[in-house]
Parts: sequence; C-alpha cells; structure tokens
Amino acid sequence: MPEPPDHPLLPQMRLDELLTELHSRLEAALTTRDRMHSLLEAVVSIGSDLDLGTVLRRLTEAAAHLVKARYAGLGVVGDDGRFEEFIPVGLTPQESGSISRFPHGDGLLAFPTTERRSLRLNNLQEHPSFHGFPEGHPPMKTFLGVPIQVRNEVFGNLYLTDKHDGGEFDEDDEAVVTALATAAGVAIENARLYEETRLRERWLAASTEITTRLLYGDAAEEVLGYLAQQAREMADADVAIVLLPDSADEHLVAEIAEGSEATEITGSSVAIADSPCGDVYQHGEGMTVPDLRDINCPMLGHRGFRPGLLIPLGTPEHTRGILLLAKRGVRAPFNPATRRMLDAFSGQAAVALELAEARRDAERLVVLEDRDRIAKDLHDIVIQRLFASAMTLMSTVRLIDSAEGVDRVQRTIDDLDETIREIRSTVFALQNPPTPQETSLRNRILAAVETAGRTLGCRPGLDLVGTIDTSVPEEIGEHLLAVLREALSNVARHAKADAVQVTVRADDELRLEVTDNGVGMPEQGRRSGLRNMTERAAALGGELSTESGAAGGTTLVWRVPLSR
Repeated sequence: MPEPPDHPLLPQMRLDELLTELHSRLEAALTTRDRMHSLLEAVVSIGSDLDLGTVLRRLTEAAAHLVKARYAGLGVVGDDGRFEEFIPVGLTPQESGSISRFPHGDGLLAFPTTERRSLRLNNLQEHPSFHGFPEGHPPMKTFLGVPIQVRNEVFGNLYLTDKHDGGEFDEDDEAVVTALATAAGVAIENARLYEETRLRERWLAASTEITTRLLYGDAAEEVLGYLAQQAREMADADVAIVLLPDSADEHLVAEIAEGSEATEITGSSVAIADSPCGDVYQHGEGMTVPDLRDINCPMLGHRGFRPGLLIPLGTPEHTRGILLLAKRGVRAPFNPATRRMLDAFSGQAAVALELAEARRDAERLVVLEDRDRIAKDLHDIVIQRLFASAMTLMSTVRLIDSAEGVDRVQRTIDDLDETIREIRSTVFALQNPPTPQETSLRNRILAAVETAGRTLGCRPGLDLVGTIDTSVPEEIGEHLLAVLREALSNVARHAKADAVQVTVRADDELRLEVTDNGVGMPEQGRRSGLRNMTERAAALGGELSTESGAAGGTTLVWRVPLSR
C-alpha cells in the first residue's frame, strides 16, 4: 500500500480557490476596462460632430452598445414636457412602419423628466405609470431610463430595454449610461449653439437678400417665392406655402408654393371661418400643428403631410397672410426655435406685401389719371367736334335737292349721334371702372369650381343652365357662391371622392346640385356647414336637401325661388 503524503491536500485546494477568485477578479477588471474604453470612445465619437441630429443618433446607438441593449430610444423634450422628436434604435423596418407616431413622453417615459433621475426596472409592465404598448410595438420587459440634462434643464431622455443575453440591467449599466448622458450634454449644447448660429447666419443673409430685392423693385411674387424657399430649407420642411386672402376675405388661397407637389397645391384654398388657418390669420398668432389631418387643411392633409407650422405674415393688428410649412410622413414637429426664427423672418414677407400693395396703388393711380385725361379729351374735344360736324350736316340737308342724298346725310347724322352716345358711355366707364364684384355670375361660378378642383384632387364637372347672369339678383348670387364653396369644401374634407358634378340651373327657381361618389354623410358628425346653407336657403324662401346614393356618395340640392 502507498504511504500517505507527508503534507495534507488542504493548502493545495485553498490555492486553487485563490487562483479562481483572482481569475474572476481579473476578468471583471478587464470587462470594466473594456467598458470604460468603449465609454471613452463613445464620448469622443459623440463630441466629434456638430450636427445635432448626428450627435443624438450616435448617442442612442452608443448607449445601446455599452449595455448590450436590444432596443434604445432618445426622446427630445419640448417646452410642454412632451416629446418633439424621438430617435429609435433596434426596431426593424416593419416595426417602425407599424407605429404611426412616435411616443408623446408621458406615462412611464415621463419619469426621468419629472424626477430628474434614472429609473431601472426588471419588469416595466409592473410599474404603475405603464399604460401598455401601442399596436405593432415589439414586447419589452427590462427597462433603464436616464435623463440628459443641458444647463440644468432636461433636454431629453435615454431609454434602453431588453439585453441581448436576456439579463437585467445592473448598477454598473446605470452608472455607465448616466456618465454617457452627462458627457453628451456638453456635446448637445455645442451642437445646438452651432446649429442656431448657422441658422441665424443664414437667416441674416436671406433677410439681406430680400431687402435688396425689395429696394431694387422686384415683383412681390418673386420676393415671396424666395422667402418661401428659404423658410422651407431652414426649417427642414418638405413644402412651404404662402396663403393670401381672396377679394371677399372668406378664403385663404395658396398663391405661392415651394417644395413637393407645389404645382398641385398652388391655387388651393381653405375657408377662413372655422379653421385653424383662419384663426392664425384673424388673430395674428402662430401655431404648431402635430398632425395636419387633425385640422381643416385639405390641401395638405390628404397628400400625406403631417407636422405643420402656421406663421402669420404681418402684425397681429394687420395680418396680410400666412406662411404654412409642412413635413411629409411621421416626423418630429417643428421646434420652438424654428418657430421663433420664422416669426422674425416672416416680417420680411409683410414688408414685401406692403410694398407690393403700395406699388399697385401707385400704378392704379397712374392708370386712373390716364383714364381721366382720356375721358376729358373725348368729352371736351372729340365729342364737341363730332357734335359740330353733325350740326353742319343738319344745316346742309336743306341745300340738297336729291332725296337719296338727303337720306344718306341723315343716316350719317344718326351715326354721329350714336357715336356720341357710345363715346359718352365710354367716358363714364373710364371714370368709373368696374369692380371685381361686377364680374358675371357665370364667371364667378367657374372660378369657384376651378379653385375647389385643386383642393379636391379631381376636376369637378360643371353644367350651367338657364339665364344665370340676367335672372339671378346680386344678393341671391352671393348666397349661391357661398353655398357652392361650402359644399365643395365639405366634399374635399369628408367625402374622399374622386368624382364631383356641379349643376346650376336658373328658370323659375335657382337650383344648385352638388353630387359626389364619396363615402356619404356620417350618421353623427358636425352639421355646422349644412346649418349655414339651410339658413341661407330659408332666408330666401328656399330649402336645402341631401340624399345618399344607393352605391355611396351624396347629392346636395340647394334651391330658392326667383321673382320675375
């Protein structure tokens, strides 16, 4: 039998334990070193760029990489405490496309903002502020939220969920992300200052260019077109539109459009009454619109534009129009800094409109003075000479023996008398030019239908039957135009139609029919437009009726009697 060892095995086992512990601590130290190295690399990468969008994207991706998170997001907090921008990382294109809007920044996501401290959860669905996931959102369990502070204000929040290895976020993860967020605050502030400086420099250059163009006497359309182009580029918008009131001050018409689908949008209109565009025009206060589908703006809402910005042109006491900016698809709303910049920039547009109006008044005055001079010359010289010629011919009739000669001279005298009457009518017309309201009712109906066609997205059919220009009084004609515009506006906003037919008939009664092939009238909904049309008909002794077609669509009939 072998002899027992001279030394026991216990010291050797103790040495193995010590070596194992040392190895474990070395691995932890190496892991910590690698993480610190990655953290330093992330800080350097974030601070190496001055573009704010690039900085925020790199920050979100770096945070996800440091803690090995499957999903990450960065929400930029606006003045109202809600997100004005959200940057997701880790979502597939299908998951991103299934979420129609980015988060608002309330509920569980608001905790880092309100408490100004990080939040770490092993199961986020157990938190009392959790309100559930939106449709199409991937399931998530573990959660780490850290605020990003810039100058003692919460700029945004970093959110991380679900580690790749299925583990939970620990204190080290929280410390690393907090350190990254703290270092990123400086980079974000630098990027914001650089962006504001760059925009301010560009705004000053554009303002100088506009002032130069105004002093050189460029047309107002060219100046406003340049302003819309610069505003669209500076605000990172997809389209910029200058809306000006029509002659009746009932609609805002898209006189100038820059960007995508500008040709189709130009000429579209929106009612001033009962619309946010009209409120901005009437009160002179700008408005940020998160989604243009939620307001009465059919010229953009049905074309896929979502975030919008309404800027009044002029002062609150004297607003001359609206600058409307819009972004296509699911994008961040316009931030307050952009709105403040455009508020100042839009003052240039007001100056352009003021100068254009003054120039038109001056040109109109020159034309009127010229007309007055021509009228005086016709009255004082031409008519007197014609009248003298007619008197001479009349005295010559007695000296003519031929009956045929007398007849010819008499016809010439009659022609001179008719010419004198026509010249007097011309003189009166020159001294009293017709106003736009004196345009024939047929032409005004045609103009209203053509304008609505740009908003509808299709060209309406139009039938004009009867003596519309001669048998319809001016007052009834004004009511007809108002009802026609309201009916076509309702079709554009609610019907989703691709075919519209308008018929106006004047005989014993004035009858307006507007037929569409849309979705029909909802059982419950706003009836303010129909009520206004009904009241107009009742005031004239008429009536309004609507009928839904068997295959969809709606026919609206507005009829009032005509007194002979």
